[in-house]
Amino acid sequence: MMAHITYHVVEHDGGWAYRADGVYSETFPTRAAALKTAKRVAGEQRAPGETHEIQYQDETGAWHVEHADGHDRPITDVDA
Repeated sequence: MMAHITYHVVEHDGGWAYRADGVYSETFPTRAAALKTAKRVAGEQRAPGETHEIQYQDETGAWHVEHADGHDRPITDVDA
């Protein structure tokens, strides 16, 4: 199943930001600037990339190797 990410444009820290999965972007002076950047970032998330083998360490200290398909991109949208 393909992941789905929604970017929400919200007031934040005296300005505007976009938020996805509870994580906020940097603060922008205007709502329009935050929306423009959220749309750009959402588009970049959908763009295919290169396929790689990745290595990472989990919270227990165990190392894992996975195949990251560069064409397995999430579905994204922006809730303005």
